[in-house]
This record gives sequence, C-alpha cells and structure tokens, in this order.
Amino acid sequence: MNSIVDLLNTIDSVMYYPILIIVMAIAGLYFTVRTKGVQVRLIGKALHVLREKPDDKNHVSSLQAMLVSTASRVGTGNIVGVSTAICLGGAGAVFWMWVMCIVATSSAFIESTLAQIYKQKRSDGTSYGGPAYYIEKALHAPWLSVVFALFLIVTYAGGFNMLASYNLQSTFAAYSFYNEKTTPLVIGLILAVLVGYCVLGGGRRIVKFTGVIVPVMGISYVLVSLIVIAAHINFIPKMFEMIFSDAFNFRSIASGVAGSCMVYGIKRGLYSNEAGVGSAPNASASANVSHPVSQGLVQMLSVYIDTLLLCTATALMCLASGVERTEAVSGAPYVQKAISTVFGSIGPVYITVAMVLFAFTTLIGNLYYVDNAIIYLNGKKEPSKCFMKIFHILCAVVVFVGAGISMDAAWALADITMGGMTFINLPVCVILGKVAFSALADYEKQCKILKGTGKMPVFKARDISLDEQELDFWC
Repeated sequence: MNSIVDLLNTIDSVMYYPILIIVMAIAGLYFTVRTKGVQVRLIGKALHVLREKPDDKNHVSSLQAMLVSTASRVGTGNIVGVSTAICLGGAGAVFWMWVMCIVATSSAFIESTLAQIYKQKRSDGTSYGGPAYYIEKALHAPWLSVVFALFLIVTYAGGFNMLASYNLQSTFAAYSFYNEKTTPLVIGLILAVLVGYCVLGGGRRIVKFTGVIVPVMGISYVLVSLIVIAAHINFIPKMFEMIFSDAFNFRSIASGVAGSCMVYGIKRGLYSNEAGVGSAPNASASANVSHPVSQGLVQMLSVYIDTLLLCTATALMCLASGVERTEAVSGAPYVQKAISTVFGSIGPVYITVAMVLFAFTTLIGNLYYVDNAIIYLNGKKEPSKCFMKIFHILCAVVVFVGAGISMDAAWALADITMGGMTFINLPVCVILGKVAFSALADYEKQCKILKGTGKMPVFKARDISLDEQELDFWC
C-alpha cells in the first residue's frame, strides 16, 4: 500500500510541476489578454445577468446553473484544502492561490461560454452539454470526447468523492470518541446512505437542494471567519507580511519547487475552484439564457465566490489565529484549532457541521456532472433507470471506501484525475477560443446598442459566422 501511495505522489508531483502549472498559466494569460481582462472588466455585467429569468419556469435559470457549479466548487477544499496548502507549503500559498484564481477565471469564462454555444436540446426543450459536446461538435474529435467523459466520471464519481468523504471523517478526529479503525467506517456508511438517497431522487432535486443550502452555508462560514479574524485584529499586519514574504521567497521555492508554497497554492486553488478543469460547463450548458456570454460571466462569479471569498476566509482565519502550522495539524485540525481560539469547544463542532454541509453539497454536485457524462457515453440518451440506480449505488459505495483511505492517497487520486481532465479541456479551449472571443465581441457590441433599454443581448450563431445547422440552439 505504501508503494502505491508513493507512486501516486510521484505522478502527482510530475503532473503538476512543471507540466500542468505551465499549461494553466499559459492558457489563463492567453485568455486574459485576448478578452482584455474580461474577469475584471465585466464583473458588473456578471452581477446584472444573475437577474435574467428563463423563458420557461421549468428551465434552469442562470443563477440555478451557477449554484450547481458552486455546489461542486464549494466543498471540503475550501476548508481542508486551504489548511493543507498552508501547513505543507507555507503562508505564501495563499498569495499564489489568489493569483491563479484571477488568471484562471478567464478560463472559466471561455469554457462556460463554449458549453452554452454548443449545448444540446432535449425533447422537452431544456438543454445539456459540456466539454464532451463542444469537443465533438466544434473540434470534430468524438474519440477525445469519450476520453474526456471517462476522465470526468473517474474524477467526480471516484477521486473527488473519495477525497470529500475522507476530509469529512477527518474532522471527527478532534473528538474523544474517534477511533482510527471504526469511526471512519461509521461516518463513511452514514454519508454513503445519505448521498445514495438524494441522488436516486434525480437531477432536479439536486438543483433545488443546492439552491437552498449553498448560500446559507457560505454566508455563515464567512461570518464566523470574520469574527475570528476580528478577534485577532492586532495580528493582521503580521499575517499579511507572512503571506507576501513567503510568496516571494524564491530561494526557498527553488530549493523544493514541488513542495513549495507556489505549487501548493496553485494545486489546492485549482482543486477548490475547478476553473478550466471542464466541470462547471456541464452545469452552464443547462442554463436558459439569451446569450452564451451571459453564462460565461456568471461562472466567473462562482470562481470568485469559491476562492476569493470562502478559501480566503479559511486562510485568513487560520493565519490570524496564531496557531502553529505543522504537518501534524494539516487539514481539518488546523482550522478547528484556529476557530477554537475564539469559540472554544464550540469551534470544532461548527467546523464539523460546516464540513458535513460542504462535503454533502460537493458529493451531490459532483454526481450531477457524472450523470451528464454518462448520458453522453450512452449516445446522448438517458440510460435506463435500472442502470442509473445501480451506478448511483456504486457511487455511494465509493463514498464509503473514501472515508477509510489515507490522506496522501486521497489527495493524490483527486489531483491526478482532475489533472487528466484539465490536460484535455484547456488545450481544446485554446483551439476553440476564437469562437468565444467572437461571442464576447458580439455581446459587448449589443450591450452598447441596448444601453438604457433594459433589454438583454440576444445571440444568433450567424452573427459570428457559425454554421447554424451544427447547433441545436441560437438559430
């Protein structure tokens, strides 16, 4: 088992440094330059788009689609992932997490805009899609679409769900009743049963559930973090000094790049916000909007909410608390110790509750994506109810197994499978980027014309020289 874990860690290290980090940086900077910094320029427009209602109340709104993708993004990575990055990589990991978030948000805009343009139509008029669909439709590479769909299933039904389950059970280590052999199995069993019950209810239940729980969960966590930060206000200047001095300590980074604050910040930031991975476009394609760019803008907000709000809340709360950062407390224990400096014994309990909610919404959101990939592999048709029930039961079993694996194995599996998706999606987005750039130019042109009228831009494929016969929408 140790040999397998060592192999996974080796693959993980090589995949992210230097290969994937360079790919992500180049793609993000390219999209940022070509869109003239869309992730900063059009934040106001993105907030405005959230008010857009679908033509049919049975269709998914822009806001609902964003909440589904946010449910997957907002999860245990916002607590445990950030804590791990700081404890193992150093305080400077926070800075690199911010940098990658801002740069990679342009990738999130491109992938979600493409998903909207090439989305497919169901018999009831609703839509679905994602990277597998725009790879097939626009790139004309169905074999690559199949590979991507398989990676997505392995990532979200396997790697990510196993990690979410492990991270959740690890929060119970702070309690006296915790037993290393039995407690993870009990927690894993309870979580597996709850997840199985929910996903067997279908995709629409997922949308309704996340629409209620995500805002409440996120707001309460940020408020608690602010209270802890305010209680240690005298330590705040030193905290920011630590972040920036560690982030620019290039001699330290060069001495061990794979384990440096830069790599940990980028890896854990990517795991948390998933910008460019190719997951959120599956939710984006389901939204009913008047222009593809509208949903691309909304997905930028989801990345910011995840990283600049929730991940930052965790990072600043932990660093401001003054709790010593060591490998032994990496993960949930570091966050629990930090919150205990203000809330005492109630603190760890709150983190456990937050982790339960974060993990659960992550698991539900992940399986929403998996269902979409399965439909694609089944010839773009809904599989039989019997097959889906069996598959969802297997997914619940994976959740159970994840609670009992080691921390190193859980993180490495998630990193590797996520990396496989990113390796496919980002190069494809670069190749198809001109379509998204043209759509953005069309959107901004219409915004100028319609300014003051209260009307939203309306997209027509022919306006950017796309073949309408290849699209199910936008004719």
